[in-house]
Amino acid sequence: MKKFLMLCCATLLAACSSNTSSPQASLEGEVFYLQRMALPPAATFSVELQDVSLMDAPAVTLARQAGPVKGNVPLPFHLDYDPTQIKPGHRYALSARIELNGKLLFINTEHHGVLLDGSDPQPLRIKVDPVR
Repeated sequence: MKKFLMLCCATLLAACSSNTSSPQASLEGEVFYLQRMALPPAATFSVELQDVSLMDAPAVTLARQAGPVKGNVPLPFHLDYDPTQIKPGHRYALSARIELNGKLLFINTEHHGVLLDGSDPQPLRIKVDPVR
């Protein structure tokens, strides 16, 4: 039984170490809005890197950061993505939103395209507008 347990642990460790060797790239930036107001303590925000190439299909999310709002705007974000998922000729964009109890408060209304070829300025800045 001990040998079986040790074998299982070794297999699990090998699987974990092989997953961490995949290439990673990242985008960093901040989400902000122009209104002079504080967000409620229970507010959450999310930022997504999406493949927006197909006009008649939903965007494909390649990376996402989501969680509670900590502090005031600007809200920092960091997205790790796998560069092997980037396809030549496709278009990529960032989207951001701020919610409270599942209700949308702010969302970006402008397209925030990224090239993902190392030429994107960092930190990236995403302006979100209030939802009425």
